[in-house]
Amino acid sequence: MQELVRAGVTDVVVSPGSRSQALALAAVALERAGGLTVHVRLDERTAGFFALGLAVETHRPAAVVTTSGTAVANLHPAVLEAHHSGVPMIVLSADRPDELRGIGSNQTTVQPGIFGRAVAFVRDVEAPSAHGVDASVRDTLRTLARQAVAAAAGHTGQPGPAQLNVAFREPLSAGLAPEHVSPVPDDEVDLVFATRRAHTGLPVAELTPDDEPGTVVIAGHDAGEDAERIAWELGAPLLAEVSSGARFGRNLVVAYRELLRDPDHGGAVRRAVVLGHPTLSREVPALLQRDGVETIVVRGPAADPFDPARASRPDAATTFVSDVRVTGRTRPEHRAWVGRWVGASRRILGDGDAGPDLDAKRSADRAARNKFLRDEVALRRRPVDRAMLAEAVWGVTWPHDRLVLGASQLIREADARVLGKKIRVHANRGLAGIDGTVSTALGIAAALEQASASVGTTRVLLGDLTLLHDLGAFVTGTEERTHRVQVVVGNDHGGAIFRGLEVAKTTPEADMRRMMSTPQHVDVERVVTGLGWEYRRAATWGDLERVLTDPAERVVIEVPLAD
Repeated sequence: MQELVRAGVTDVVVSPGSRSQALALAAVALERAGGLTVHVRLDERTAGFFALGLAVETHRPAAVVTTSGTAVANLHPAVLEAHHSGVPMIVLSADRPDELRGIGSNQTTVQPGIFGRAVAFVRDVEAPSAHGVDASVRDTLRTLARQAVAAAAGHTGQPGPAQLNVAFREPLSAGLAPEHVSPVPDDEVDLVFATRRAHTGLPVAELTPDDEPGTVVIAGHDAGEDAERIAWELGAPLLAEVSSGARFGRNLVVAYRELLRDPDHGGAVRRAVVLGHPTLSREVPALLQRDGVETIVVRGPAADPFDPARASRPDAATTFVSDVRVTGRTRPEHRAWVGRWVGASRRILGDGDAGPDLDAKRSADRAARNKFLRDEVALRRRPVDRAMLAEAVWGVTWPHDRLVLGASQLIREADARVLGKKIRVHANRGLAGIDGTVSTALGIAAALEQASASVGTTRVLLGDLTLLHDLGAFVTGTEERTHRVQVVVGNDHGGAIFRGLEVAKTTPEADMRRMMSTPQHVDVERVVTGLGWEYRRAATWGDLERVLTDPAERVVIEVPLAD
């Protein structure tokens, strides 16, 4: 454990287990000595996603400790997400020694390589001998720790999960003397070594603003702020997904889906520069699959390169690069090209619900003032729909906060509606799975609070099914720190996202409800309060405005959604 700390690991997530007791007790002893933070989660599935959240915020791998058997398998969803999104993670799986494998021993299965191709670095570590740990063994362990951290951080390939499968013989804590564990000196801790690295080995693309404007910059999930710079320097519209990290700036086009379908806008695109992993629309892949569109993809940390053109045109020549350097200057034609997109987007979005006329509030005419009061009361009593909910949560989130979006209809609503703001947004879009969202947010919150004296709020916006897929996240041991998290649940009693599928037009409504939408009537208040969280309900716009500014530390806000 000390060697992982020396290699830059600052956080360890532990789930209880017998075979892993030496790892767990060594971790907490090192935490007591200083230099490591230990987080205990009661089950391995939530522990894996909690570690994922820690790594998302810190950009360094968190280690997750499990006992043997199905405990290791329960990490698989989080490991897959980490692999496909390029998030560093180190699995420390405890195991039986060689002599107990393959003979039917309890809680024993084949653990090395259990995650398949999702883990590029796997080492099966022999059980310590009775002679203890000598200098040569210590050197071997140091090398293993650095190799695992290097693999997770992306030194030699794409960043992602690594596995050290560590065998132990009974007595399982023999030789462990926690009182003798000393901290690793600060000058020996290499945080830079553990920090996630961008893909290397690809050229830097040198691009110039096109002679006849026809370029767009597409920012998918985890694209980063650089996408905004590139769009500005190229004089190109910025089509930035809500979790891209680039949803801001003068070139931002919010209603990009509608405009990509428009022949006068999407039909005029001849070059696309792509950063991150676009997942929230069908229009972006369709554009890149079209003949005559030059595609330059900045290779991100994800396991697979984003190359949708290969699905329909195996001979398509997508150019992969490590970065984009823009040379040359834009001209008035480029500003006009961007202006066409931005202006059209604003017209599509409209003014929204402008609410009561504020001029009428100050009017000398009593009738006008009374109308203002009636309009204001009507607005505050108005039921909340998905667009209102997404915009409200976006509106109260600021740079010192974090926003986590679940894989539900709400992330698409936010992507289609919310305006530019430079805030940190995360969503598990590597595989876009519904599970582990709250656990991931708790890991993000834990890392945020460790790093910042002025703690912001970590907000989670998700649907009811996404909430139910991660109820274990709400269970926290009494010895553990709690975190400032606000979970906002848009409850429409089922999977509304399936209503938009083509199959909904040809399938009997009853079959769609039972087999796809899976309606449910869980009493959210009883569930979350029973697990120790506070509960608020916001059935109207006025309620929502009030509860989103509630100072409660751990609160679930249920919002019944109006269709």
